[in-house]
Amino acid sequence: MRLTWLRTPLRIIAWMVYAALSLVIVYGVYRLIQFKGATYFFQALLDGLRLGFVYALIALGYTMVYGIVRLINFAHCDVFMVGAFSSYYAITSYGWGIVPAIILAMVVCIVLNIAIERMAYKPLRNAPRITALISAIGVSFFLEYFTALRFVFGADFLTYKRPFDVVVWNVLGLSISNITVIIVAVTLALLALLLYIINRTKVGKAMRATSQDATAARLMGIDIDRIITLTFGIGAALAGAAGVLYAIAFPQIWTFMGIMPGLKAFIAAVLGGIGNIAGAVLGSLLMGEIEVLTVSFVPFGSRIRDLVAFLVLIIVFLVKPTGILGEPQVEKV
Repeated sequence: MRLTWLRTPLRIIAWMVYAALSLVIVYGVYRLIQFKGATYFFQALLDGLRLGFVYALIALGYTMVYGIVRLINFAHCDVFMVGAFSSYYAITSYGWGIVPAIILAMVVCIVLNIAIERMAYKPLRNAPRITALISAIGVSFFLEYFTALRFVFGADFLTYKRPFDVVVWNVLGLSISNITVIIVAVTLALLALLLYIINRTKVGKAMRATSQDATAARLMGIDIDRIITLTFGIGAALAGAAGVLYAIAFPQIWTFMGIMPGLKAFIAAVLGGIGNIAGAVLGSLLMGEIEVLTVSFVPFGSRIRDLVAFLVLIIVFLVKPTGILGEPQVEKV
């Protein structure tokens, strides 16, 4: 109570710091535009936006599961990989179009993730968190090496055959492909559907209640186990769609393809505020821009882009551990 008088000066200092950071960002953008021209800069922004939307679908799965059970599901990145392979075989072997391939990938990933939750996570629900975390890492390694077996997907790189011709439009000097349009459209549609489920349905209300207080939600008659399973299923559907979108943007797949996109999506979720849906999307878009701008403007950027991503994670933990839109977690006694 005695330190109440300090709040206003501290807020003023915080806003001064934010203003200074904003000025630094604006000046940095100005210098980048001067360096290689406005067209090159805005093309890089557009490419970063495309990558960021893919990261957003993966990050939403991380943040939803963490919001409900406080678990980082590291196997999520490998569910993403299975989605890409599912669509690959549907397109290559049966000639499916992009929409049926995305739906198939989502269904396969839902079944897979629910099976993982039932077999690997549910028995450890009341165990220490570190136990569940180790289990998640073990499941991730199992999926990567099991699918690399010759009778599953194989260990070789496969060229992903796009089920459509690539079309590029020139708009104000910027090259916009139909791949970018598909990625943005599918991501926004799935995000709108997710927000509708969470905010407008009874299942979404139960998810929000479980996230806030699982014990109280159980006392109110909510089937917690069912809600957790649904959360894993929804997150897997988003990861499956992300796998297809990532594959059409970067048409080469293999069984370890989910590691780096998955880690970067996790960093994006932390950057935006783990457990916060809006934060996951914001952090993913920022992560996509940071990665592409690094490659475009930093010397040897293609070699250090992963380094920059992990450097961002370290800075976030040091400066604002809760992320941009995250809130401090209060332990109830």
